[in-house]
Amino acid sequence: MMNTSFKAIFNIFIGGIIFFVFFNCQDTKNVKEEVVKGAPIELPKKPNILWLVTEDMGAYIPPFGDLTVKTPNLSRLANEGVIYPNLYSTSGVCAPSRAAIATGMYPSSIGANHMRTTSNTEQTGLPKYEAVPPSQVKMISELLRINGYYCTNNYKEDYQFRAPVTAWDESSAYAHWRNRKENQPFFSIFNFTETHESGLFEPYGFRQIETRHYRAGDTTYAWKQNGLPEAKNRIAEEDISKHLPKDTKFNIPTYLLDNEVTKRDMWKLYNNIAEMDNQVGAVLKQLEDDGLLENTIIIFYGDHGGPLPRQKRLIYDSGLNTPMIIRFPNKMNAGTKDEQLVSFTDFAPTLLSLTGHAPKKYMQGQAFLGDYQAKNKRNYIHAAADRFDEVTDAIRAVKDNQFKYIRNYRPEQGYYLPLAYREKIPTMQELLRLRDEGKLNDIQMQWFRDNKPKEELFDCKADPYELNNLAENPDYKEKLNELREEMDRWLVAIGDKPNLPEAELINQLWEGSDVKPQTSQPLLYYSNGKIQISCETEGASIGYKVNPKSSKIPDNWTVYDEPFSVPENAKLIVQSHRIGFKPSKSKTISLSDLR
Repeated sequence: MMNTSFKAIFNIFIGGIIFFVFFNCQDTKNVKEEVVKGAPIELPKKPNILWLVTEDMGAYIPPFGDLTVKTPNLSRLANEGVIYPNLYSTSGVCAPSRAAIATGMYPSSIGANHMRTTSNTEQTGLPKYEAVPPSQVKMISELLRINGYYCTNNYKEDYQFRAPVTAWDESSAYAHWRNRKENQPFFSIFNFTETHESGLFEPYGFRQIETRHYRAGDTTYAWKQNGLPEAKNRIAEEDISKHLPKDTKFNIPTYLLDNEVTKRDMWKLYNNIAEMDNQVGAVLKQLEDDGLLENTIIIFYGDHGGPLPRQKRLIYDSGLNTPMIIRFPNKMNAGTKDEQLVSFTDFAPTLLSLTGHAPKKYMQGQAFLGDYQAKNKRNYIHAAADRFDEVTDAIRAVKDNQFKYIRNYRPEQGYYLPLAYREKIPTMQELLRLRDEGKLNDIQMQWFRDNKPKEELFDCKADPYELNNLAENPDYKEKLNELREEMDRWLVAIGDKPNLPEAELINQLWEGSDVKPQTSQPLLYYSNGKIQISCETEGASIGYKVNPKSSKIPDNWTVYDEPFSVPENAKLIVQSHRIGFKPSKSKTISLSDLR
């Protein structure tokens, strides 16, 4: 049981709060509204950080006003925490957005903007490649490991690049904070896949995935010893219906069809959320069982907007906006709402700030909490859409608290591009069928236009589905110019070149080479009784394992940060890896060989 002392004090300012009450039909605890006036918040010096990450998630849960399905665990988290309604991903799809989370950089600034850089090679004719950030860029988990944290990821990665061996203490279906050293602070991520768009495919049924043993509440589970739990079994529909009756009435967006096909997909969507909430609750129970709840900052969020057609992959708010809840130790600021704009690029600097370290200068986001939170809150969020699997577009967006500006670099292309994976969704199939029969109304047909305007401007408060383009309206000329100039500034600041052919992007990332760059082998030295390791590849991370004689080789890699001592007769296993490059081969060497 961790017993970290409460020492560090920092201020969290929650401004612009309007009184609200969320009536949650599943419990009697209403989320309260309070105006927080910069009261000092006392937190652990090195708080544990627990991320609960779901996929393809719009604001479909009671704490954000949607009472369709009960989510007792997320509702409790909101009652005891702070909700953030204005979190935006940098892309309407997972891998580019996760690249931003992992690095604190915009995907289009590091070559991570095209969804699936290691697949679809037959359609694109391109080689497999990875994003290549500047040499100084490290994954946020590696930075936290250097600062003493035990970092685990359970279990999806998907960053548009291969994570170096230095990124995690554990990254697997069994990764857990419980394997850390006594009293070691942890950063643990649990990814929940139930809400992914593939959960709308037929035949429908919950997948029995790796986290099912959490629900059993077995705190003696033998991690990593029992093999992967079976994933092939599905729960029958009649058992799923206990979450949500099939005759439930849904608030169907006007850009979708109000028919039985759409209703069934929305029934699946909410059932998947209920199942995800069950698993969230099981992880939270383990945290409580371990006596760690009040030493831990818990952050729940989705990896981008919703899973339905005209949501995922688009950079309308339906594809970018995702709910976030943060529970601080001792229910600090419980039941309040923080309406500031937050970007996925802000996560990495905020993690450093919460753990007492200044954000790295290369990070393009800003800390919104902690000792080093930015003096000024965000005025804008930015997003991009490029290639998604086999289809390519080039769109950029900027938004303030009310207005969204979109610039289309391929106006001759329609918005809708045929994407095989998305067309597995019954609602998508129904839209295409009725489009071909000429039975869609004007709103539903907007997505299927043959071309699109070069510029779009939407009032997202008056027009939340972004259907009424104001770019040609003279009453909004000043706002259009403001957001247009902000986009120009942002593109230059991050070095984004929209519509750059992907082949040219790869050429730039590989610095003119025809082959993926390779990380150099690590170089080892023995001096003054200590091992020193270097690598000729600028910015390479170096990981090592010490294998004393007659001892088991450690499972995880240690991040090399400074010279270290090793026992006599020990062997070292070393590997270097710069993000976006091929890693070096693992190198095993005896201490005697270095003398």
